[in-house]
Amino acid sequence: MAWRCSAPTNAGLVDNLATANILSTPRIIAAMKATDRAHYSPRRPYDDCPQSLGFGATISAPHMHAHALESLSPMLRPGASVLDIGSGSGYLVSVFSKLVRPGGTVIGVEHLKELNEAAEKRFVEEEGSLAKEILQKNEVIFKTADGRHGCPGEKFDAIHVGASMPAVPEVLLEQLKSPGKMFVPVGDVNEDQYIYEYTRDAEGNLTRERLFGVAYVPLGDVEYYYARGRKLVE
Repeated sequence: MAWRCSAPTNAGLVDNLATANILSTPRIIAAMKATDRAHYSPRRPYDDCPQSLGFGATISAPHMHAHALESLSPMLRPGASVLDIGSGSGYLVSVFSKLVRPGGTVIGVEHLKELNEAAEKRFVEEEGSLAKEILQKNEVIFKTADGRHGCPGEKFDAIHVGASMPAVPEVLLEQLKSPGKMFVPVGDVNEDQYIYEYTRDAEGNLTRERLFGVAYVPLGDVEYYYARGRKLVE
């Protein structure tokens, strides 16, 4: 079971996710092992449960990140473009970046300036000397904006949404390439929520599949988060 995947180390956590058959793709496993969650989760980074980032926002449980990466794995190839909406801690931005190098681009869109600035700082600390080159080349971009609009004018091979939406806006679906794939939690915060997988084929046909039930924080207005506190968890 996912909640049994906790471990004392990052490698142990990833191994447990693989043993639980949540992870299976070697490239995804390697990228998660190369991205130590301790850089991005201020407390209890290897516990398989959500952790607070402050402002009412969380870093998702490791098993949810694993599900998202496996779902999007066909699109996560070198040179691909990825949009991470509600990028929060910056953890998945870093994992995506490892999977689409060389030549790929990852844009993390986060509504809260404080979280976005902290995420970029964590990314620089984790990637070390390589981070400056990656950021200068715009291979990774941390953008402060309302993720419900996505990244207008751009199209992406893969889109991940890290917080729940009552419905998927048409503007996001229009930003999905052919072929392309989106992983998104749908449902109001006080109602049933489910992960949906949207797939656009090479001919442009869009299909939707409901995967499983979840409980995510909402992709809300800045005011929603500020009402829940104005301090980062460190």
